[in-house]
Amino acid sequence: MTDLLEQIDSPRDLSELSTEQLEQLAEEIREFLICTVAETGGHLASNLGVVELTLALHRHLESPGDKIVWDVGHQCYTHKIVTGRREQMPSIRCYQGLSGYPKYQESEHDIINTGHSSTSISSALGLAEARESRGGSEKVYCVIGDGAITGGMAFEALNHAGDLGTSFKVILNDNEMSISRNVGALSGYLTRLRTDPGLRKISSDMAGLLNSIPGIGSGMFKTFDKAKDSLKYILVPGILFEELGFTYLGPIPGHDLTTLQEVFQQADQLEGPVLIHVNTIKGRGYHPAESCPRDYHGVGPFKIENGESEKTRNNPTYSQVFGEAMVKMGRKDIRLAGITAAMPAGTGFDIFQEELPERFYDTGIAEQHALTLAAGLARGGMRPVVALYSTFLQRGYDQVIHDICLQDLPVTIAIDRAGIVGSDGETHQGLFDLSFLRAVPNLTLMAPKDENELVQMLHTAYQLEHPAAVRYPRGEGEGVRVNWDPEPLKTGEGEILLKGREALVLAAGSRVYPAVRAAEELRKEGISLTVYNPRFIKPLPGEIIELARSHDYIITVEENVRSGGFGSAVLELFNNHRLNRPVLNLAIPDEFVPHGGQDKMRSHYGLDSRGIKASIQKFIRGDLSEVPEADG
Repeated sequence: MTDLLEQIDSPRDLSELSTEQLEQLAEEIREFLICTVAETGGHLASNLGVVELTLALHRHLESPGDKIVWDVGHQCYTHKIVTGRREQMPSIRCYQGLSGYPKYQESEHDIINTGHSSTSISSALGLAEARESRGGSEKVYCVIGDGAITGGMAFEALNHAGDLGTSFKVILNDNEMSISRNVGALSGYLTRLRTDPGLRKISSDMAGLLNSIPGIGSGMFKTFDKAKDSLKYILVPGILFEELGFTYLGPIPGHDLTTLQEVFQQADQLEGPVLIHVNTIKGRGYHPAESCPRDYHGVGPFKIENGESEKTRNNPTYSQVFGEAMVKMGRKDIRLAGITAAMPAGTGFDIFQEELPERFYDTGIAEQHALTLAAGLARGGMRPVVALYSTFLQRGYDQVIHDICLQDLPVTIAIDRAGIVGSDGETHQGLFDLSFLRAVPNLTLMAPKDENELVQMLHTAYQLEHPAAVRYPRGEGEGVRVNWDPEPLKTGEGEILLKGREALVLAAGSRVYPAVRAAEELRKEGISLTVYNPRFIKPLPGEIIELARSHDYIITVEENVRSGGFGSAVLELFNNHRLNRPVLNLAIPDEFVPHGGQDKMRSHYGLDSRGIKASIQKFIRGDLSEVPEADG
């Protein structure tokens, strides 16, 4: 660790440093970030891009008295470092280590827990309004990226904030747009003009003077006012924000510590909401990340010298298989359209985007719009497939109900990252989709046991005349051979994978193979199990009832919260048929799952083969007290 960085244990320590020392500290932090993320994995490019911005912000403010809200939060590593968590950084995103996102349970400097985008302006406005209500004096700043500000919620908040006129600051971190020297100089000049109270007063005085001239004054004022507005529309890049009621400052260079601090000071002299447009370079200071920022947005451990990943992949991921299936299906049917919300690469849809761009839509961070766009396409005769992460599908729940399912439209929803996702933690786990989708009429809901079944289910969903959803996990498939042109499944039909006598194990989706392995181990110990893959979560296969009647014990296994999930559906089915059997539901208990590797967290909740085996043993011998969180 380098000299200056060792001296920084709180934001107060920054006030003692000169500008030159701050610049040196920024480089030391970059080196520290690269070394840390190379070991642990995490969000690299976004964090390298905001080092100076974070230092300038903490130098200007007095956190935690003054408030900083980070939108999404995957750019908060420097913030964590300067707020006393430097020595814990090697544990970031590891089980029981630092979160990769702001987390108020971790530090008083983390004002709002974040993880999903476009929420910061709403939160900051709420903090500012609370300050006004209690007569406080703290400053409130939020930092939102150029991607996150495309989200509808951000515009809702901007509109409301401009109407209220509440004083707080929005920093727009723009790391995509490149501004030439001339435009940058002009924008810098306009910023200085617009933040100078004297010049604002001159403008006001000029208007008053013109209006006071008898006879011709009002006409001259209208001409002056019209010319002023026309000039503004031509020269001022932030006119949209001005019209929403914000004072716009920028664009300003986001790696210039002196300019950043000067603009923050100027912004604090202005009344009402202020938007500060800052240009930064994503991945700054590390050539691989700077040249390919998308590839280094979220990374696993890598070699610093060349940026290459240290993890070798054995099998294609579910996302890759999904993308390949979409391309093959799209080539055969011109009605197929692909839609995602700012995640073409993450969902595997990027290859469809490249091959069939005329039928691909990336809506930006706008899940609600993506789903209703799909409804419109379906009504117009297309067969859209919307690919979203489970955690982000939550943001479009009303659209699933109101715009798709209520109208019974043939839209396929591909739910990626369903289940435990790992190191991103609470905000990103996909553990609720079975529960909130199972309640929606007209929707067929499926969960594949492997990548071949994923392709089969995509074909099944696509050929239905109704809404359908297929949920699948993050990461690699099972390595099975994929039939790219399968026969569709019969709705509500599952499969028996193992036959036994004592207990029936009903395993959904990603938990099928672990359940089979557990049953095979138990068979060696004299416990005979039937393992059944229902394939369909809704409608449940009727065969389950007949199988349950011939077994003494029933175990359900799923990677979803227990409340309202697959196990709950089975219990409802049994109740409807007046079937009385002891049932053990293995699922996620009533809590938010913290960050940690997927394997680690599945083991922690007893959802790996070892945990499933242990729970079944205890359940069959009647020792329910030893089954973790196993109320069934």
